[in-house]
Amino acid sequence: MSPQHNPERTLPQVVADAAADHGPRIAITDGSVQLTYTELDQARIHSARAFVAAGLKKGERVAIWAPNSYQWILAAIGAQSIGGVVVPLNTRYKGAEAAYVLNASGAKMLFTVGEFLGTCYPEMLVDQSLPDLEQTVTLTGDAKGCSSWDKFLAAGESVPVEEVTRRVGEVFPHDTLDILFTSGTTGNPKGVVTCHGQNIRTFENWSSTIGLRGDDNYLIISPFFHSFGYKAGWLAAIICGARILPVSNFDLDIVLAQIEREKITMLPGPPTIYQSILAHPRRKDFDLSSLRLSSTGGAPVPVELVRQMREELGFDVVVTAYGLTECCGVMTICRADDSAERISHSCGRAMDEVEVKCVDAKGNTVDPGTDGEIWCRGFNVMQHYFNNAEATAEALGGDGWLRTGDVGVMDEAGYVRITGRIKEMFIVGGFNCYPAEIENILCDMPGIARAAVVGVPDERMGEVAKGYLVKDTEAQVDEAAVIAWSRDNMANYKVPRSVVFLEEFPMNAGGKVDKAELVKRALRS
Repeated sequence: MSPQHNPERTLPQVVADAAADHGPRIAITDGSVQLTYTELDQARIHSARAFVAAGLKKGERVAIWAPNSYQWILAAIGAQSIGGVVVPLNTRYKGAEAAYVLNASGAKMLFTVGEFLGTCYPEMLVDQSLPDLEQTVTLTGDAKGCSSWDKFLAAGESVPVEEVTRRVGEVFPHDTLDILFTSGTTGNPKGVVTCHGQNIRTFENWSSTIGLRGDDNYLIISPFFHSFGYKAGWLAAIICGARILPVSNFDLDIVLAQIEREKITMLPGPPTIYQSILAHPRRKDFDLSSLRLSSTGGAPVPVELVRQMREELGFDVVVTAYGLTECCGVMTICRADDSAERISHSCGRAMDEVEVKCVDAKGNTVDPGTDGEIWCRGFNVMQHYFNNAEATAEALGGDGWLRTGDVGVMDEAGYVRITGRIKEMFIVGGFNCYPAEIENILCDMPGIARAAVVGVPDERMGEVAKGYLVKDTEAQVDEAAVIAWSRDNMANYKVPRSVVFLEEFPMNAGGKVDKAELVKRALRS
């Protein structure tokens, strides 16, 4: 399916257009709360009036630190409608981490919750210095020193709707929509600045490629603080007129029941979600026949998993994709008719109207099948890093090409396979090894659900690979079997010299495998 070529739009225009096109259709179902697209647009205006009353000016930042909910969406689209810039905060952050992002972004307002999973977010900020923060609002629950969402909205009732209309007219596609902070794996998080028009165009393109439709019921498990849950999640759904069903806390039994009850058609997520569903002992007790679309990635996707998703779970479309916060979250994507092998062993080819290439250390394009750093150029590339000209110059280089820092191989058809991060590369006897490449191969071994590889010192080879693995449920696999299988399936210098099995991987606040922690464990062993 080719992407739609709509004129560039702003976020408030997208919501208003969705109300005009899909008015009585359900836009959001969140527990007992249900909003049609007409009601969503009315709620957007109500929220925007409250932001006007609070004194928010165009370009000022509004942080949201909360689990997925309909209020999260209303806060975002209300602020964005009058030119406010949304700064999502990771719900795994501790107080100091949240304070860093609040201060780095200069956020004027914070929207959070009184409590979530036993944690009171406002309490974690009590001892933090936050000179720019003027107001904190709880979307749900109560907390000391915070205003409630209902009280916040009530303050906007004195603001004329005409004032919101005027402010919306002053927001343009080239204006900043949001600042998403990177996960900080290579230093302090950096704020990625993107604008209204490029985000909307990116997810018009993405939605068209995977076939998202207005009659889809979209269960959004990925957190809204991440581009996968926010932009490829509720933003894409609004663009298409689909129904949004936010999940605040993943519970497999509840999700399976919800798929049956709500006739869920769109279920994206990391490979572990589908592996868990397939392994669930009562899976066949639930009617999952409504499932239609899936977009996965973020970890190796075994060929057998793709086949099982199609044949056992009934997905018509299973695709993998690749992107960074710096490119609105996506730059390459598989197509619906790609083979299971291609979906498993690549992250797709460049999305329409975007350029992707692999280059050597001098910036020269390498031949197909050769490792190179992945570069991207197109409408999806960020504007800049917030208040960080040096990092911006390093990433963009002045020529419009985004240097991703990821290493990959592109085939003759333009499909990209990620082989690692430049900074994670280790050298075995003179050969460059990229962990992601070895991890992808290991995940093709029967019985292996997830893999993480790090380089560890070796007296003879300099460094060698060490594998950390998570088994499939009830799999009978040991270290010797993994090493023997690896010798049959990869070049000798890539073969892990030792293997450790874990119940689960250590994760950082960004939801990524904490490789630094694995290296520490390896060095202690």
